Amino acid sequence: MLVGLGTGSTANYAVRCLAERIASGLRITAVATSRMTEVLARELAIPLTSMEGVSSIDLTIDGADEIDHRLQAIKGGGGALLREKVIAAASARVIAVVDSSKFVTQLGRFPLPIEAFPFATAFVGARLADLGGPVSLRMEDGRPFVTDQGNHILDVALGSIADSQQTALAISGIPGVAGHGLFLSEIDTVVIAHGGTVELRHAERS
Repeated sequence: MLVGLGTGSTANYAVRCLAERIASGLRITAVATSRMTEVLARELAIPLTSMEGVSSIDLTIDGADEIDHRLQAIKGGGGALLREKVIAAASARVIAVVDSSKFVTQLGRFPLPIEAFPFATAFVGARLADLGGPVSLRMEDGRPFVTDQGNHILDVALGSIADSQQTALAISGIPGVAGHGLFLSEIDTVVIAHGGTVELRHAERS
């Protein structure tokens, strides 16, 4: 079984739980959505393979920055949105694990991450501003944050996203965009933690 490993604090918890299952005899191979997750997986002795030779994945477990009742989500707060999206798209099933604060009625309160090629960052930022929200270049230690692919991230504070499909199309149409953090059809199941209880919701698709 090939399992995709997500990125972020919630995903890290899932990775540690998976490592415990492997120690008890579970046999799987994993592919990581980021170098940070890859380092953690190696520390926990989880067998890994490179995504470069993978075309399909059985299951991916990841987190989300926001998710709504349709299981549409914003991801990319951890800076791994492009690899997360590729791995999710390659997966037969994707499970998102979140706490109740991230389950929302409408997406957009969390800034939408956009991954842009460095040479096009200024141009992409100007075009993103036309969507109606402030755009900020993500920084780290006084310099532009650099993704595992060597790109920059622009965070767009839209406030609310009334039409996620149209927003995704508009962003994808901007030359210089490598990827965006709207996950509209990739997630099959969300596990929502409500204090001491857990709620499962499944995507309703025709």
